[in-house]
Amino acid sequence: MNTEIKNAIQAADSEAQYDESAKRLLAQKYVLAHILVRTVEEFQGMEIEKVVSLIEGDPYISKIPVASGLTNKDRKVEGKRIVGLNTEAGERNEGLVRFDIIFYVRMRNGLAQMIINVEAQKDEPGSYQILNRAIFYVSRLISSQKERDFVKSNYNDIKTVYSIWVCMNMPENSMCHIHLTKEDLLGKHNWKGNLNLLNIVMIGLTNALPQRHNEYGLHRLLSAMFSSELSQQQKMKIMEQEYHIPMEESFKEEVSIMCNLSQGIKEAGIAEGREAGIAEGREAGIAEGKQREIEKVILNMHKKGYSLEQIMDATDLEAAELETKIGRASCRERV
Repeated sequence: MNTEIKNAIQAADSEAQYDESAKRLLAQKYVLAHILVRTVEEFQGMEIEKVVSLIEGDPYISKIPVASGLTNKDRKVEGKRIVGLNTEAGERNEGLVRFDIIFYVRMRNGLAQMIINVEAQKDEPGSYQILNRAIFYVSRLISSQKERDFVKSNYNDIKTVYSIWVCMNMPENSMCHIHLTKEDLLGKHNWKGNLNLLNIVMIGLTNALPQRHNEYGLHRLLSAMFSSELSQQQKMKIMEQEYHIPMEESFKEEVSIMCNLSQGIKEAGIAEGREAGIAEGREAGIAEGKQREIEKVILNMHKKGYSLEQIMDATDLEAAELETKIGRASCRERV
């Protein structure tokens, strides 16, 4: 097989695995607690251990569909209709775009809840504006609560939601909070309601590890976790000694997987190869044989259960183009 195609295949598969490992690492409760303390006003100033205790159950990782009508699922319990998050991974839902990480966390009073979504991006996408996607996600977090978290017209029961986006390979370290504000155009009537229900937090990470400084505390933690330059021991030292994250075996294993995948990508020159090879192929027009090889790889990833979103992230192709390639490869396979 052509070396260029091999590089493209390795890149797609390795980066998809890297993405999944990154999500599992981000979904560790101590990591989530550090993110919440730095991004959500409700938890600012709280002890990390306390925030960890407020996170309910295990976060859902790449399980909950984003699409309207599929986020929730009805079931019958003792004859009563119960609506909950749709955690089924059946074939009918295969290929759907899913929230990376989603979980409930209790507020300081221990009673009220909010819903948190965390999304990991290897860079800022070029095919669409990322804020538009974040707005769509946070809107779904609100609208999907109907019949699950509130019923009929009990809109006062809507839970506050946060969609937190961690974007790597950015030109500068940054963080911003996007939320609703009120602007009086005529008069100053006090309309009743909670403007704090809908929140987006965008976190930008450069490739460089920030120095120890309170302002960049969260960025240093996340940069260390995803660094391709630090060894496994260096990463764990920062997380354990600076952020007091318990190094349980499952956590160590996840860090090890991340390091191995990252090193494999680096040694093979996959990042450069994919960027240069695929870009060059697009410009020059990839030969039919190469196109078929790439389409076959994409189809195999689809069969393995990778979502369209994961394949999009790994190949830098848009959804419509991916669906066309999957369709062509499927037709050839049936012939």
